[in-house]
Amino acid sequence: MEAVAKLNNCPTSPRKMRLVVDLIRGERVEKALYILKYTNKEAAQKVEKLLLSAIKNWEAKNEGQRPEDNELFVKTVFVDGGRQLKRLRPAPQGRGFRIRKRSNHVTLVVDSKNLETQTN
Repeated sequence: MEAVAKLNNCPTSPRKMRLVVDLIRGERVEKALYILKYTNKEAAQKVEKLLLSAIKNWEAKNEGQRPEDNELFVKTVFVDGGRQLKRLRPAPQGRGFRIRKRSNHVTLVVDSKNLETQTN
């Protein structure tokens, strides 16, 4: 059984977030947590918190089962662009340059590889 966790309107550009997310796609949950803990990017902290939330959601769905026994892994994780805050910065000769402060939405799905739990 899979569990989903979502992070909406995270104030980081989608391109920077995808660099971190690509590191953990398809990995076991324990290994993904280690990767995120030692990745030297600000987005890694937010994705680590999101992964922990997905694990807790899986535990809530599957009461009485431990995540360590069921070999949880990151099934899918993707980043979509969120809303943009548009600002103007003064430029030479009376012009204005547009600044786009980007945000993103991250969706993370965790699933178990253990076949006995899926057949019950």
